[in-house]
Amino acid sequence: MNLADNLHAFQEFSKLELLAREVVEGFITGLHKSPFHGFSVEFAEHRLYNTGESTRHIDWKLYARTEKLFVKRYEEETNLRCQLVLDNSSSMYFPYEEKGKDIHSKMTFSVYAAAALIHLLRGQRDAFGLSVFGNSVDVHTPAKSNHLHSKVLYRELENLLKVPSLEEKRKSFTADALHQIAENIHRRSLVIIFSDMLDNSGKTQDEVFSALQHLRHNKHEVVLFHVVDKSKELDFEFENRPYRFVDLETGEELKINPNEVKEAYVKSAKGYENELKLKCGQYRIDFVEADINKGFRQVLLPYLLKRQKMF
Repeated sequence: MNLADNLHAFQEFSKLELLAREVVEGFITGLHKSPFHGFSVEFAEHRLYNTGESTRHIDWKLYARTEKLFVKRYEEETNLRCQLVLDNSSSMYFPYEEKGKDIHSKMTFSVYAAAALIHLLRGQRDAFGLSVFGNSVDVHTPAKSNHLHSKVLYRELENLLKVPSLEEKRKSFTADALHQIAENIHRRSLVIIFSDMLDNSGKTQDEVFSALQHLRHNKHEVVLFHVVDKSKELDFEFENRPYRFVDLETGEELKINPNEVKEAYVKSAKGYENELKLKCGQYRIDFVEADINKGFRQVLLPYLLKRQKMF
């Protein structure tokens, strides 16, 4: 292959797609060295031939090597339909850098994790769709498994990496959005949500929990990745000095010394997360705390375990 061909091949992949592949390959390498080394993450190109079906798609070359009958699998064949749901409200860009530098925010973490899941899903011939919401459902694609569809979704995810200005306030309408998404997924699916589960629409906590229940009522399997910067948002670990805190969704500002409110804040923040865990348990939703400072294994392994349970 000459230089021009190499450049063309490289250009076929976006930066995000290459990063997703790197994340998945690193994860699988680590998985094989861990107690989960027997866990199957092979990317199936074939399936076993079932007696009585057409022999038209049997891979005879593979039969010559293995003496077993396998049928070639095509893009339209799928084991699983998965809808990736990303919260694009302003709070997801915490920690915030107004100049748009590539810092590790909740949104960056969610985008990279979703991209890695697309790479896994596509490799396993599963179908995947994408929903993105803030104060409305801005993106909703059906689940497909072909290469062109993955390119479209990677492009949509890359758009989410553009850091909005403080003036571009996108409030969390989580309850309304999840109800709408539940109505728009017409076939039973695995729904994977990346969200900090805040709601600034005036809805109560019970109304937010009801939206999660709606997804289960429609027979979907649901995994909620509660995306947080644990040290800052749950443990409230700041230096003992005055800070100016800005609500990214409303613009409201508060100047305080964190130590003065830490005890009450931590009690409230962890109380909400515990209530969220409890409700997810009641609705048989898989709840995973996804700390943006702990890497992607905490996302990829629960997904693979969930997929294994479903088949």
